Amino acid sequence: MCENGPVCENGRKQDAVSWREVMNAFDILDRPGASGADVVAYWREHGVTDAATETVTGEGGRTDFVRAVIPGKAGRRAGGGAPTLGVIGQLGGVGARPEQIGFVSDGDGALVAVATAASLGRMAGNGDALDGDVIVATHVCPDAPVRPHDPVPFMNSPVSIPAANAHQVDEAMDAVLAVDTTKGNRICNASGFAVSPTVCRGWILRVSESLLDVAAWVTGRPPVVLPITMQDITPYGNGVHHLNSILQPSTGTAAPVVGVAITTETAVPGCATGATDLHSVEAAVRFCVEAAKGLGRGTVCFHDRAELARLESRYGPMTHLQTLGEEG
Repeated sequence: MCENGPVCENGRKQDAVSWREVMNAFDILDRPGASGADVVAYWREHGVTDAATETVTGEGGRTDFVRAVIPGKAGRRAGGGAPTLGVIGQLGGVGARPEQIGFVSDGDGALVAVATAASLGRMAGNGDALDGDVIVATHVCPDAPVRPHDPVPFMNSPVSIPAANAHQVDEAMDAVLAVDTTKGNRICNASGFAVSPTVCRGWILRVSESLLDVAAWVTGRPPVVLPITMQDITPYGNGVHHLNSILQPSTGTAAPVVGVAITTETAVPGCATGATDLHSVEAAVRFCVEAAKGLGRGTVCFHDRAELARLESRYGPMTHLQTLGEEG
């Protein structure tokens, strides 16, 4: 342990605030009775006054959706024009009770989202408000179901993807970071987090150079890119294999979406407990915070709008990939 508590990595002292928020958020979510009300209360303790929760019941059970808005000094809430970032924690559930006891690997997306909102709230309260607004959304389910998946089992969401998008994707989001555990594969074999190419209106675009810069700066290592395919960006329910749900928010918005994948060197089941690496989570929280700073300032860009327009002009729209399509 370093002075004041944070764990060291490679001999460097880690940021005290983000470590504190990650550990406190983990304590809140790693409980049989974890709830959206607990998360909202935690956020409000950190100065996030615009926070709410709603319980939604689906075919797989019930979950609490949570949402927080951290206003920026030049954001739309203040009458300014700085863009709004969305941070969405993607997951099936934070627990798989009664089959599993404890916090499951799949819960990392929610953990990053909850800690990110708390960190931004604390920063704003200390006078370090960002330029743009940030909207953070995720859901909390301590007893989500498990489903088969190759090569390892996945967690299943209590509610459908369209229902999750309806509660987590906001039309006010000008760009979205979708954070999701992405360990149940043999495609991205690195410990930490990876960023995906930008997905916008059915197009898989080039990887954002400015987000690669942010990833390198917060980790001190070369950035890792998550490979994705066209079928990964189509909606669940069309009968094809998906890497996971990381880019499902892209099916519900016209804004550019980038996946932030919590990754490992080996395939880890989403329902595995004791598999959350807090170093990876904390680095992802810092990445989200720094990306939010840069987007509001104009130093971070998710995609080249002119290039996307040129692609659509030459090849046509790809928005049909945001739908279930037609049966052949």
